[in-house]
Amino acid sequence: MNWYKRLTPYIAVSLISMIIGATLMVGCAGGISGNKAQKPNTAESPFTALQPPTAQAQVSEARNTPIVRAAQTVGPAVVGITNKGIARDFFSNRKVMVEQGSGSGVIFDAQGYIATNYHVVANAQEISVSLADGRTMDGKVIGVDAATDLAVVKVDAQNLPVAILGDSDALMVGEPAIAIGNPLGLEFKGSVTAGVISALNRSLDIGERRFKLIQTDAAINPGNSGGALVNADGVVIGINSAKIALSGVEGIGFAIPINSARPILQSLIDKGRVIRAYLGVGALDPTTAAKYGYELKLEKGVYIVKVSLNGPAAKAGIREKDIILKVAGAETNSVAELRAILDTHQVGSSVEVVILRNDKKQTINVLLEEMSEQ
Repeated sequence: MNWYKRLTPYIAVSLISMIIGATLMVGCAGGISGNKAQKPNTAESPFTALQPPTAQAQVSEARNTPIVRAAQTVGPAVVGITNKGIARDFFSNRKVMVEQGSGSGVIFDAQGYIATNYHVVANAQEISVSLADGRTMDGKVIGVDAATDLAVVKVDAQNLPVAILGDSDALMVGEPAIAIGNPLGLEFKGSVTAGVISALNRSLDIGERRFKLIQTDAAINPGNSGGALVNADGVVIGINSAKIALSGVEGIGFAIPINSARPILQSLIDKGRVIRAYLGVGALDPTTAAKYGYELKLEKGVYIVKVSLNGPAAKAGIREKDIILKVAGAETNSVAELRAILDTHQVGSSVEVVILRNDKKQTINVLLEEMSEQ
């Protein structure tokens, strides 16, 4: 036991030295590791994503699509139109100006002429035009054409952005279509929706008129009426007009082809109305007769219920109860078809009208005259 007692101090000193040495090594290792950790490593920092992005020199090609460019080109020329009318204040019994509705329009001439829909400005006492740059100014209705739902409004302003009108006859089914307008009011002004040209020359009967329209699946909502339908080249190829809003039906919108609208807009600027040839008859087909509560059994043609006194038809010898089968070689099996055929002929032109009278066919030449203002 004596040898153990003599070695104990040495063992204790050795253990203490080992512990101190290990501690120093750990400390040195920790110090080296700590020095490395103090160097910033931004690549691994969890806060890097929160830093503001640096300004890009240019927009990438992936983002700068034809739709973006078309919206930038035509968007400034699309305006909001507010229709105001007179109403009587319930409390003071005074007449006040109130908003009757709103829609869109397209500036197509540097002199301030704006294309829109007739129903956007119908019965307006005042028109307010909201430009894309935030300005608001008074507008004046230059002319309307209820038959095609087109109208022209003018503002007195300089240096207005102008949209270029394209060629709707050159459209192809499937190409991009961009609708620009103010859906649901001016709160959503300048909205852009995109789709494709779904169909061309789509016939749609509205009232007693047949329209040849562009069909698109670009979203068109109330307030878009009168706005622009644009192709990928950034030119206007249609004026947004009607939208089918039936239960279960989505993605079917319509626009008036710009080639059909162009002469009408020009006539509204020049004369304030559209000069049309007319036949001077009141006609019914089975569908229109049913709307008035009548049953009309007719396999072909339209039934004449009225002939205008001293009108073109009366002068040519057409009578009430005659059935018009053809006009200018085209069959007329509905009132809409009859009107559509007449719209393609000029005032003063002569057309052959095939009628059925007492079960016998007759061909009568009619000299078309100008339809009076309504």
